Amino acid sequence: MDWNHYRFRSLWPLAAPPATVYEALERAEGYPRWWRQVRQVTRLDETTGTIRIRSVLPYDMTFTAREVRRDPEAGVLETALSGDIEGWARWTVTPLGPGSLARYDQVVSVTKPLLRRLAVPGRPVFRANHTLMMRSGRRGLARHLEAV
Repeated sequence: MDWNHYRFRSLWPLAAPPATVYEALERAEGYPRWWRQVRQVTRLDETTGTIRIRSVLPYDMTFTAREVRRDPEAGVLETALSGDIEGWARWTVTPLGPGSLARYDQVVSVTKPLLRRLAVPGRPVFRANHTLMMRSGRRGLARHLEAV
């Protein structure tokens, strides 16, 4: 087993319609306004940007996200990730009753040296850190969508 390899899935039921949710998610530069763990997003060009995140644990992770798929009809946004993490992430937004379900899938390997050294003892803590970050993101997006 590669202790530095992670596979995550988060499901965010939201009250807003799919097109509204998709529109908010495709504007990554707006994430810091509603997702407090996303500290900074810097757009480099039309399809690429750098992102700095920090959840509960006292370390930042910085990576480049490059868009590989933007499909509003299918509700899919997918990016390739490189930097402190290497891999991919995908949002898939679908109808759920009167609202939406935003599904987040991520498959990454950690490249940040400190986190690699702490891979075995730190793995449960790193997973919990990710869970808390995603929970906060769902709440923040729900509040943001209510205000729009």
